[in-house]
Amino acid sequence: MNERIEKLKAFLKESPKDCFLNHALALEYIKIGHDLEARERFEMNIHNDPNYIATYYHLGKLLERAGQNPEAMAIYEKGMQAAKAAGDMHTYSELQGAYEELAY
Repeated sequence: MNERIEKLKAFLKESPKDCFLNHALALEYIKIGHDLEARERFEMNIHNDPNYIATYYHLGKLLERAGQNPEAMAIYEKGMQAAKAAGDMHTYSELQGAYEELAY
């Protein structure tokens, strides 16, 4: 698995703000239990491109696992707004489901 991480890091040296690469790296970090590094990558994505909606669900779930439910709910809400603005109702529904599951 470290091989994938090293490859992604190499690609990111050339394109440090690439949301797809940062998202992929965050998911690899989660697989090996490096949640802090994953969170940093997800947050970087939201900062660099708030319209990269794939990040919201995974960051929200990461925050839930860490027991940070209010923060997770806020991320889900932001993600729902971004998904709605993008016309991506599938992602909106996933985020809404995660939000409602946490809220109720």
